[in-house]
Amino acid sequence: MNVSKKTGHRFGAHRVIAPPGAMPQNAWKLDDTPVPFANEILCDVEALNLDSASFAQIRAFCADDEQRIAEHILATVRERGKQHNAVTGSGGMFVGRVREIGDDLRGIDLREGDTIASLVSLTLTPLRLEAIAGVHVTSGHVAVRGTAILFESASWSKLPADIDPGVALAALDVAGAPAQIDKLVRPGMTVVVIGADGKSGMLACARARARLGRSGTLIGVAPRATTESAALLTSERIVDTFLEADARDALSLSDQIAKAAPGLADLVVNCVNVDGTELASILCAKDSGTVYFFSMNTSFTAAALGAEGVGKEVAMLIGNGYTKDHAAIALQTLRDNPAIHAYFNKYYAFARPAETLS
Repeated sequence: MNVSKKTGHRFGAHRVIAPPGAMPQNAWKLDDTPVPFANEILCDVEALNLDSASFAQIRAFCADDEQRIAEHILATVRERGKQHNAVTGSGGMFVGRVREIGDDLRGIDLREGDTIASLVSLTLTPLRLEAIAGVHVTSGHVAVRGTAILFESASWSKLPADIDPGVALAALDVAGAPAQIDKLVRPGMTVVVIGADGKSGMLACARARARLGRSGTLIGVAPRATTESAALLTSERIVDTFLEADARDALSLSDQIAKAAPGLADLVVNCVNVDGTELASILCAKDSGTVYFFSMNTSFTAAALGAEGVGKEVAMLIGNGYTKDHAAIALQTLRDNPAIHAYFNKYYAFARPAETLS
């Protein structure tokens, strides 16, 4: 065992190198030394799942070149001791095996050798990468060899036996979306999900349908209504209507919503991976409605000043990556929706790469 006898700060402040006084998430650089403090967990990392906003930005920057993407991620982690996208400010999560558990944490329900998914952002997770073995550009999965540290306060989930690890990772990465739906959706509501064709959007739609039953109205929105995921949501009668629209065009989208739902939406859920969609989300909501910004591309300034500028009184919620029981809710949503589970299996199940990229 190579475990320090020292106990670190439960939120990981002892791992911050720069700047002074920062917490791990907003720090520029973390100490990624793979020796756990007495209240830390050391994991051997097998895969990263970059969040949709971050991976879309990296793909565009690297022109979808897998080698360049791998080198970009390695450079970020070497420089900062974590995977923290400097443009989007977001990260993702990892899957790995527990190597060592600090003495202070011996009472938790975890053992060396267990395979787990982290449920905290890579932006606050000390990470050291030896190599990247493969990049899957359509899923955001990155096969790696390396180590990561989980703090005492960190959330994690053992991977279920009945769900592929890659599929579980994809669902757990957006677990906050379907879990919050349980708190926000009531029968009879009109709900609009923008970015309905992505991971978080599909799970949010499925959860909203379960909460609505056949009452109320559920409208999905995405740039194209002909994608496989959009067609699935329609054919499975998860959404009542699927609209093809660019959410960066606020007036066009709000006009379409007004035609489909003249009273506008009680709840708008924003799950997009591009910026500039705040005002469209606000305009689609009725006065005194609610907008739930799950997207990591959300600008607080654009949302607050946009609502002010159009004189719209709506409650605006920031998507919280942590919600009580969010992991269990996300995985159960997959189990309850075989067609969505099959779609996730097709696109997010782990494929073992044949060779090391970097």
